[in-house]
Amino acid sequence: MTAITEATVGRRERGPFIGFAIRLFRDKPLGAAGCVIFLLFLFCGLFADVLAPQTINQISPINRLKAPSLQFPFGTDNLGRDMFSRILYGAQLSVIIGFCAAGLATVISVVLGIVTGYLGGKVDMVAQRFVDAWMSFPDLVILIVVVSVVGPGMWQVIVILGFLYGIAGSRIIRGAVISVRENMYVHAAQSIGATTPRILLRHILPNVMPPVIVLFTTRVGAVILAESGLSFLGLGVPPPAPTWGGMLSGAGRSFMYLAPWLALAPGICLTLVVYGINVFGDALRDLLDPRMRGSGK
Repeated sequence: MTAITEATVGRRERGPFIGFAIRLFRDKPLGAAGCVIFLLFLFCGLFADVLAPQTINQISPINRLKAPSLQFPFGTDNLGRDMFSRILYGAQLSVIIGFCAAGLATVISVVLGIVTGYLGGKVDMVAQRFVDAWMSFPDLVILIVVVSVVGPGMWQVIVILGFLYGIAGSRIIRGAVISVRENMYVHAAQSIGATTPRILLRHILPNVMPPVIVLFTTRVGAVILAESGLSFLGLGVPPPAPTWGGMLSGAGRSFMYLAPWLALAPGICLTLVVYGINVFGDALRDLLDPRMRGSGK
């Protein structure tokens, strides 16, 4: 009994975040590695102004197409610009676009999913038929058409990707809400006359937070990948902003054989970041879902 009490007190003293971190590194080492990659990427993006040795458009013709070295860890491009600095500033743009668009998408998914899942009936039927129609269109086609109409730009991309993934993701939240609304504490709140907004905010939303958190993390990786695809097609953030997709499409494609590092550097960074976010989100799903605990998966 004493040992159990001491263990319980120790867990309380550690706090929920430290305990969760211990479980993550102990039970999900691949997810922990993804978390480290994600945090490193976040750190580089937030402090790109401090970490970058040069500015993004500092041209040096004498250093044109230099191979990776101690002076230029990722080499230089066709204008002599330091690729390492441009990769860091590209990470900064990806942080802004990824978090803002994923946050907007999560808010839309939560609002639409909670309201339709809780109310049900005709409201749910009409909303879900709209979601079905929206999901029937290819994502890339919608992105190209809308960006072509409103024009390229960082905030345009954020809003478009936020609505694109937010409407589609509402079905995940709706499914979680449908299972939660049948619990006894929801019926008890209804029986004592609690208002619908209070039930949604105090009883429904806190109990669907695990899928909401996982949805946000997975949307960050999807948004970064989609923004890179738009930049590769020339429909993302316009030059001279250093986006990873723009690097792949511009000098990376033109000088692929002469200077392969121009395509390898942004391509490898993009792959590592999206992979790290995805495996971290997968580990979050397993750790936050009580049905997955103890399953050994």
